[in-house]
Amino acid sequence: MLFKHFWLWTLSVTFAICGCAGKSFGMFDSPDKILINRFDIALFQWIDTDDPAVLQTLINDHPQMLATLDNALFQTIHDDSAAFFLRMKNYYADPSLQSLYKDAITVFNVNSLETKQIENELSYGFTQLKSIFPNLQIPAIYMHVSGLQQNIIVADSLLSFSVDKYLGADYPLYKDFFYDYQLKSMTPESVAKDGFYAWLASEYPYQGKANDLLDKMIYEGKIIYVLTQAGYNYSPLQIMSLTENEYKWCLKNESAVWKTILQRNHLESSEAAIVSRYFQPAPSVFFSEDAPGNLGKFIGYCIVARYMKQITANCQNLMMNNDARDIFKKSKYKP
Repeated sequence: MLFKHFWLWTLSVTFAICGCAGKSFGMFDSPDKILINRFDIALFQWIDTDDPAVLQTLINDHPQMLATLDNALFQTIHDDSAAFFLRMKNYYADPSLQSLYKDAITVFNVNSLETKQIENELSYGFTQLKSIFPNLQIPAIYMHVSGLQQNIIVADSLLSFSVDKYLGADYPLYKDFFYDYQLKSMTPESVAKDGFYAWLASEYPYQGKANDLLDKMIYEGKIIYVLTQAGYNYSPLQIMSLTENEYKWCLKNESAVWKTILQRNHLESSEAAIVSRYFQPAPSVFFSEDAPGNLGKFIGYCIVARYMKQITANCQNLMMNNDARDIFKKSKYKP
């Protein structure tokens, strides 16, 4: 059976947040040039050869990544036991997963244009973020293959991209597992910006109420706004994984979306089912048949962008302000 640990994610970017205790590996202060640690290639070399020497090198070179992947794939407390490596070997033994793995490390080989572009974006973006947030930790960057599970793994001082989730919208295998609205973000061009989003969210975790639409909109809007300022020429539509036509729809219908939110009293709702619909990449058919997903992120970004025009503040002040209603009030948002 193909990918027995696979499940279908409903969010465009899903993060496995794994807190790994102990020593941090690979942290550095200056992100002038980021090079990706190729754990994916090292792990495949062991899987492909079953060579004990290769395994020992893997253990020596990538202890934190092994522990993090164990946590992400199997939800277990890691140890370098024979049982763990047998479990890992069995997981990657599926022929279809092996084919996917080979395709991933071919597309993202060390010298490929895709890999170099990601490293350039990461180097630029983290340099910008470090200038905005001087105390921001810059993670060690890895690549791994998850078997179409998570997009990004965030752990203590570590950020890893599951490159088998970014092989391009037309990659044949994806059509068996994902909807069209998900495929548009499963491209090499999405890797770095997804990583920035995940890392910024881990550095500034959500502090609002669990099911508060305004809190969630403002929080998502803050991250999107920062990335438009710090990213590699990132536009809001890129960050939200919207097509040009979808973004044009959002701009044209911004006022109608906001009025509908107010008329339906959704700002006052504490129902998870209602709130979550505004942050799903699936088309927002609850609003209209032609509405794209992520309407909550879009409105949140619009509020935050207006807030930043109304007041004298920088991005650091913005991220430290966890009072969504204060931001909303001062934004004077009335589309």
